[in-house]
Amino acid sequence: MRNLKLLKSLQTSELQGQGSPQCLSSRVDTGTLLVASQYSITEFNPQLGQVVSEASLTGDGFLPEDGSGFLVGLRDLPEVESACLATADGDVILFNLNTCQLECVGSVDSGLTSMSWSPDEELVVLTTGQETIIMMTKTFEPIAEFSIHQDDFGEGKFITVGWGKKETQFHGSEGKQAAQRKAQEVQPAPEWDDRRPRVTWRGDGQLFAVGAVCPQTGARKVRVWNREGVLQATSEPVNGLEQALCWKPSGSLMASTQRHPNKHSVIFMEKNGLLHGDFTLPFNKDQAKVKELLWNNDSTVLAVWLEDLTAGEHGDINTCVQLWTVGNYHWYLKQSLDFGKDPQNAPACMCWDPERPLRLHVVTRGWGILTYDWGWTTEKSPGLDASDNANVAVIDGDKVLVTTFRQCVVPPPMCSFELQLSSAVNQVTFLCRPQGTNQLAAFTVNGNISVFSQDLGEKHDKDADGFRTVSRPLLLKNIFRVAVHQEAPLSLRHLLWLQDGLFVAISCGLLPTSSTLMMLCPSQDVADTLSVRSQLEVDGVVVSVVQCCQTRTVALQLEDGQIRKLLWDCLEPSVEEWRDSSGCSINFPVPCTQTALCSVGGEECLLGLTNRSHLYAADVELASNVSSFAVCNDFLIVTTHSHTCRCLQLSALSLKELPPALAQDGGQNDETLRRVERGSRVVTVVPQDTRVILQMPRGNLETVHHRALVLAQLRKWLDDLKFRDAFECMRKLRINLNLIYDHNPKVFLENTDMFLMQLSSINHINLFLTELREEDTTSSMYPRPEGCTFQQPPASGQKKVDVVCDALRRTMEATDPNRFCLSILTAHVKKSVPELEIALQKVHELRANPPEGDGRVSAEEALKYLLFLVNVNDLYEHSLGTYDFDLVLMVAEKSQKDPKEYLPFLNMLKNLEVNYQRYTIDKHLKRYSKALLHLSKCGKEHFPEALQLVKEQTLYSEALRLYPTDSAHYKALSCAYAEHLVEQQQAEQAGLLLWRCQEPARALQAFASCGSWRNAICVAQQIPLPPDQLALLARDLAGKLTEQRRPVEAAMLLDQYAKDCEEAILALITGAAWEEALRLIHLHDRADITETDLKPALLEAASTQMLFVETQVATFMRHRTRLALVREQKEKARLSLLDEDGPDCADAELYSEASSVMTSSKYSHSNSRISSRSSKNRRKAERKKLSLKEGSPMEDRALMFALGEIITTVDKMREEVQALLKALVLFHFDKQAEKLQLIFGEALCTMEEAIVEIWSQNLQSSHTPVTGPNSTANSIMASFQQQQTPATSQQDVEVSTPPKMRSTVKWKLTICN
Repeated sequence: MRNLKLLKSLQTSELQGQGSPQCLSSRVDTGTLLVASQYSITEFNPQLGQVVSEASLTGDGFLPEDGSGFLVGLRDLPEVESACLATADGDVILFNLNTCQLECVGSVDSGLTSMSWSPDEELVVLTTGQETIIMMTKTFEPIAEFSIHQDDFGEGKFITVGWGKKETQFHGSEGKQAAQRKAQEVQPAPEWDDRRPRVTWRGDGQLFAVGAVCPQTGARKVRVWNREGVLQATSEPVNGLEQALCWKPSGSLMASTQRHPNKHSVIFMEKNGLLHGDFTLPFNKDQAKVKELLWNNDSTVLAVWLEDLTAGEHGDINTCVQLWTVGNYHWYLKQSLDFGKDPQNAPACMCWDPERPLRLHVVTRGWGILTYDWGWTTEKSPGLDASDNANVAVIDGDKVLVTTFRQCVVPPPMCSFELQLSSAVNQVTFLCRPQGTNQLAAFTVNGNISVFSQDLGEKHDKDADGFRTVSRPLLLKNIFRVAVHQEAPLSLRHLLWLQDGLFVAISCGLLPTSSTLMMLCPSQDVADTLSVRSQLEVDGVVVSVVQCCQTRTVALQLEDGQIRKLLWDCLEPSVEEWRDSSGCSINFPVPCTQTALCSVGGEECLLGLTNRSHLYAADVELASNVSSFAVCNDFLIVTTHSHTCRCLQLSALSLKELPPALAQDGGQNDETLRRVERGSRVVTVVPQDTRVILQMPRGNLETVHHRALVLAQLRKWLDDLKFRDAFECMRKLRINLNLIYDHNPKVFLENTDMFLMQLSSINHINLFLTELREEDTTSSMYPRPEGCTFQQPPASGQKKVDVVCDALRRTMEATDPNRFCLSILTAHVKKSVPELEIALQKVHELRANPPEGDGRVSAEEALKYLLFLVNVNDLYEHSLGTYDFDLVLMVAEKSQKDPKEYLPFLNMLKNLEVNYQRYTIDKHLKRYSKALLHLSKCGKEHFPEALQLVKEQTLYSEALRLYPTDSAHYKALSCAYAEHLVEQQQAEQAGLLLWRCQEPARALQAFASCGSWRNAICVAQQIPLPPDQLALLARDLAGKLTEQRRPVEAAMLLDQYAKDCEEAILALITGAAWEEALRLIHLHDRADITETDLKPALLEAASTQMLFVETQVATFMRHRTRLALVREQKEKARLSLLDEDGPDCADAELYSEASSVMTSSKYSHSNSRISSRSSKNRRKAERKKLSLKEGSPMEDRALMFALGEIITTVDKMREEVQALLKALVLFHFDKQAEKLQLIFGEALCTMEEAIVEIWSQNLQSSHTPVTGPNSTANSIMASFQQQQTPATSQQDVEVSTPPKMRSTVKWKLTICN
């Protein structure tokens, strides 16, 4: 749905010569044109208007001086910096472009009729006056010579297997008489045919075709040869085949023309000579003749050069050139160049530029040179509001095909409606005024501008034939004649409709490097005429003009990429440089073929797309693989050559943020990116909508609802409380309905009544309720845009689904409970804990009290709906849990259950006592707490059953609350509970239960087994136990306490209850409770124990402690030294990554697992299979990783962990050492005390100083990425991979955190200093 838009045109008349131009060729390397006439050959630069070089063809006798000579071919040969000419007299001439010398490289006596070089310029084909073909190399060495007219078909001759006869075959709609129809005789070529052969090459240079007049029939026939000169095929007889012949550069089709009895067509042939499609030229049968057909370089445009067959009243002949394109198997006439009837303005020769596919060079008979540059564009309405119909206008000859994409999507070549004009259309523009963007103006070949506007008359829903009119066509409002003299075709370009009665157009300036900008408005003197209100000379060639419908800004782009702003809304229009907010001049680095104005981050900016897929925002390159783009409603939509469509909100991004936003890979929930079909292009975007229209390479259309546009529109609707529009869009496009609530929970809860009123449909409300999930879709599926604000509802502790269901249910119950009955049931069932009992109760109420009025719901309908929401078995069991047998039967009857399944069970229940009945139901439903409650009310005879239920379901706590504390049932339950606690290793709690229910013997046993000695002594004295048994109990308990390292409590039992003070003192000495031992010694006057036991124990304890501390210090120093060495070696290896490709040194094994990703140590993956084990086994496996073995991958961590353990162990000895020092000093062991204090103090100082050294570098920050100018690819990869290690375990945290020493604990004795 693209049109050809003239970007710029160049008209020069500085070239003057004798005779008339006969051949034209474009030089690839310099951009100059080679023009040859019957007198000379000239190299001309149209940009500068200067002749570069020139040579006479008559001076050396190559052509006669009287001007009767004729050239049959001209070709630029860049490899030899020459041009090759062929004359009708038979000479092949090389024109050296450097020396301007002519050289004849060969001659044919019979003369030449054409010359054609292969695309690779390796071969040249000459046709002679003797109807032969001469093939030569690029050095003009003959390869072959053969006749044009051959009787053989060629190597590609069709094979007939002889099945059936023509008379017996099916002939379709033509009927049987087609079998007897004789072959139509081929008419000879028309009189105006020049009888010269036409030679054309296929794009790959492997085949060439020759169209020549057959001597026998006088008609043209096409033959195809390969580059070895072997005939491949001969065309079938085509009646009315004309002289034009051109092979499509990228394809297998040749284009020619054919005159039918009732029409004139361009036809296409395959390489085997068979016809393959055609299209009709917009002329009558004998109105015009086709002189030549020319394909452009990329095969997208076919130029048709036409002349009138009959001269006018004054003998003048009209000439025109048409440009045709194809899309979806339909040929469109996109541009018409009418050269008028002046013979001097008629084209003498023309060619497409070999480098720029859409540049056409034309040389007129009066030596005027015209160069046209076209670009592809989509003419679409520029509106931004909902009144714009998203119109797209497609030029097709004298018709404009308009499609209104807001109402319907019509695939081309069809359209919503056609606008018929009097002559061919060259330009289309839409009005750039808000609320009027559906109006269209078409500029035609005859210089008129036709204005079409909307039909504002009475609208009918249906036409007379009963069909509904979806899109009403535009009506012709006025036709203006443009009062501007046009010297050449397409003198006016870039027509822009600024406002009612005001147009802007660009024409060629006074200089080749300037343009004239004209403001056109209706003339006050002549009706229906547009005259020039004012004109402005622009320094530079304008290649694009664009206006923003919102800001009314008009931007111009010059051919060198400069951007200008047109100040048009004033008496004297002017042009100024485009500047940014800082006042700097902004230009495109390279010229762009497609431009659009937009606002990026609050600043107006001009976007441009080059023909090499580079997208620019002023001077900033945004992307380099963009195939198309569009701007609509603050969004930029681009399609890329990687087959994606990205949509970005421009107001949320700055100019610097756009390139990375366009380049980033889409994540899982990236709403800005979506995949599209290969080669898709943006046609238009429907304003204030979610639809993006894409066109595929073959021409068909696809409508996509881009997620970014959809979500932006939904957020806007939800902000405006348009719940119905949002719901319908989300339901159609499968957007999660949770977004309605998640977008702004507080606003939704405050407007539930509006939500219900807008949705109105019960089915829609039920659909919304059933779609509710606890997931916050704005955090997972549809993340909020940056800077988006919303209000969270006050935290109530309830789940989201429960909050929404309750809010809607309350609103529905307050509005109309009968109408919203099904939705209320849905709200109950959908809650996180379904309230099926309440829902069933409401159904039961409907059955008991049927509602009246319109929209009422019966109990049967409600129950049927519940069965749709809930599994029938679950609903049956919940109905059974209501103890309402009528409701149970109603549910069972609606289900698929067999009555034999439930009727006996229900009958059995009806015969039971009420409490036992409910117990039976609850037990059946596995509601054991309720079952126990009902069973407790059934009497004493059912207590054994209750006790059994309590034991099976461990309902001890619930059962104790149901019986009086002084009852036998309570005591039985307590005893059973105590047995259960003992089994659960909770003997102390069991003892408490037994003690309070008057079971002291069993309580004593429970307390004694768990070491609760105080409770055990109390129970023993309450029994009471005899003194000997009490002493025995005390000794037994003291032994257990001694094993648990509780010497003071063990001594208390032995002293007070076993009456054995000596055993108590010895227990205290063994447990190093020195002060308590001295207290008992003096209490019981046992000084002898001091000498026999206490003093030796003190000396032994001092010796043991000093030995232990020295051992710990030695181990600490050894680990500390090893850690320093390991760290030094690791640092050396890390630095070697800067100079080497990897750690290939012998010390590579010293890498830890976190910092060495390239090591091949056997320890690297020793525990890789440990994944889902218990926490105990996991910690054990982690400890195994911390091996102190030298060279292990995690040796540094193991050393740090071991050093931390030593520091913690030694630090915990402060209180123990202080108590030992006091006892040593008391008994005059000063030397031992001083030595112990010195050793322990030095150990603490050593460890405290070492903490700073050992934990100086944080374990996490030590592995910084190795980057820089000297880094290699492998070193960067390794350093970054170590950043991607799994989450730090608890043990890693312990290793990386230095231990804390309790420096505030005072343990030293001053007297020992």
